[in-house]
Amino acid sequence: MPDLSYDHIHAALGAQSLFEDKSWQLSPEAWPLAPDQVAQLEAIGAACLEFHQALETLYLRSVAGKNLLRNKPLVAPWVADYLDRGKPPALVAHAREAKNRGAFPPVLRPDLLLTDEGFVMTELDSVPGGIGLTAFLNRLYAGGPESPGAPVAGAGILGAADEMILNFHAALAALRPDLRNPLIALVVSDEAATYRPEMKWLAYQLQVRGLRVFCLRPEDLFPLGSGLFFDVEGNPEKIDVIYRFFELFDLANIKTADFIFESWTAGEVAIAPPMRPFQEEKLTFALFHHHLLQDFWAETLSGRALKLLRTLIPASWVMDPAPLPPGAVLDGPRVGGRALSGWRELSGASQKERDLIIKISGYHETAWGARSVVLGSDCSREEWQQGVDRAIELAPANLHVLQAYRKPRRIEHRLYDSPAAGLSAEGPAKVEASVKAGRLRLCPYYFLVGGQPRLSGALATFCPPDKKIIHGMQDAALLPCRITG
Repeated sequence: MPDLSYDHIHAALGAQSLFEDKSWQLSPEAWPLAPDQVAQLEAIGAACLEFHQALETLYLRSVAGKNLLRNKPLVAPWVADYLDRGKPPALVAHAREAKNRGAFPPVLRPDLLLTDEGFVMTELDSVPGGIGLTAFLNRLYAGGPESPGAPVAGAGILGAADEMILNFHAALAALRPDLRNPLIALVVSDEAATYRPEMKWLAYQLQVRGLRVFCLRPEDLFPLGSGLFFDVEGNPEKIDVIYRFFELFDLANIKTADFIFESWTAGEVAIAPPMRPFQEEKLTFALFHHHLLQDFWAETLSGRALKLLRTLIPASWVMDPAPLPPGAVLDGPRVGGRALSGWRELSGASQKERDLIIKISGYHETAWGARSVVLGSDCSREEWQQGVDRAIELAPANLHVLQAYRKPRRIEHRLYDSPAAGLSAEGPAKVEASVKAGRLRLCPYYFLVGGQPRLSGALATFCPPDKKIIHGMQDAALLPCRITG
C-alpha cells in the first residue's frame, strides 16, 4: 500500500484555514482497524444509544418519583438531584418538557482507550469537536478531493465516501422531516471559537451539494415573529434547525439564547443536541456502576448492551460529600485496605492506590478538554490532595467523578521523523518515516440516521508512551482509520 508523503500531507493541511495555527505529528498511513474491531465499534454505537435511552428513563422516573423497576420497589429521587445540581431552574424545566421526550444527541462520540484488556470508554461526548477534521483526513488519506493526484494511502478508509459529512447532515435534517431541504445553522459560540473553522468547512462542503447549511455566531440570529432568522445579503432567512456548538454552561453568554428557546417553544426551530444537561454529565457513568441501580440497568438495557457497557465503562463514583451515619462506608475504592467513610480520606492514598482520575462532571468551563482531570498516580501528593479538596468544595454546585484509571497499552505506528512545526510553514524536502511507540485514543463518530447510530468515521490520537492523559497535542498524531483485510 503506497504511503502519503510528508510533503503532500503537509501541503494539503497547510492549504486549509481549517488547520490554521495547529500542528501535530504526521504519518504516512491511516490507523489500521481489524474487521472484528470495526464490528465492535458498531456494537459500541448501538450500546451508546441504548445507554442514552435508558438514562432518559432513569432521569424522568426519578424526577416524577416513580418506581424504577417492574416487580420490586425502587425510587431514587437522588438521581435527579445529582443530574440537576447547579443548573438554572429554567434549563432544568426545559430538559423535562414533554416535547423533549425521546430527544437524543444526533452525534455520539465516545472516547475509547486501547488497553491490554481491549477498549475502555472514559467519556461519551454529545457536543464533540473533530467532525470536520476527521472528514478532511478521511478524504486526504483515501486520495479524495483534498488529495488530488496522490496515491491512495489507505484503501478501506472508514468514512472515505464522505459519510462524516453526509450523515452529519442527514442526522440534522431528520429533525425536520416536514421539509425537503431545511435550513440548518451551525451556531458556534466564542467560547468554542477554535472549532469554528471546521464548522465553516463542513457548511461549505454541504453548500456545494445544494444543501442549506451555514456556520453562524449566536449574535447573527434574530427573531421575526416566533421564527428565528439570520441575514443573507440584506434578506432575512428563516432557520429550521440549530446545531448548537456550545456547552450549556455557556448559555449565559449567548445573548440570543432567549430567542432560541422561544422559537423552539413555538415549534419553529429544532435544536440539536437537545438542551438537556442530564445527557451531558460525566457522572452518568457512576450511575451506571451504582450498586443501588444495577437492577434498573439490567431491566432496561438489552443483554448485549449491558454486557458490553460493563466491559467498557471503568468503575466510577460520584464524589458526594454528604455526611454518613456512624459506621457507614462509601461505595468507592479502598485506602490502606479499608473502605472510606468520607472522600477526604482519599488524600491519604498511596501512589499505587491513586490509580484514579478525578474530573468535574459537567456544566462548568473546565468540564471539557481534560482541563479538570487529576490523575492520582501521575501527580504529587499535594496536587492529589488539592484535587480531592476541590471536588469536595465545589460539590454543592458542581459534582466531581472519581474513575478507575485503565492504562492504555503500548503499541507502535509509523510516523514521520520530523514533526509538522506549524502547518502553514513550508515542509522539508525529504522526511523519513519510522516506527514509533505510543498509546492510542480512538474517537468513533456515530450519527443518528433513521433512529439508528451510523458509524461514519473515527479519529485516532496516537500519543507518545510517556503521556498518561491522551488528547490532541503537538507531539501526538491525529489520523483517520482504515479497515484492514
